[in-house]
Amino acid sequence: MRNKKTILLPRLVSILEEMGENIKLARLRRRLSVEQVAERAGISRSTLWNIEKGSAGTSLAAYTQVLHVLGLEKDLLSIAKDDELGRKLQDANLQTGLRAPKS
Repeated sequence: MRNKKTILLPRLVSILEEMGENIKLARLRRRLSVEQVAERAGISRSTLWNIEKGSAGTSLAAYTQVLHVLGLEKDLLSIAKDDELGRKLQDANLQTGLRAPKS
């Protein structure tokens, strides 16, 4: 089976690169080496390097493992937490004039 390369918009590439840089800075602030984080996360050093570069080909599970090692796994809970556009779309589709159900 042939592997397909994921093609991302430049804006998304830059977001991944920034996230990778943030992960690298978090590792350095904790004074952990690449080897230590990779071993604790159960991934190879090259996978960690790819994460720190913001590689789109690296699995979300690997990113999650590294965040866990750094104590930042709860940051994932903030993804799509405040879905402003989704709420606006939902509100636009609400029908007006209908009565609320009786309790």
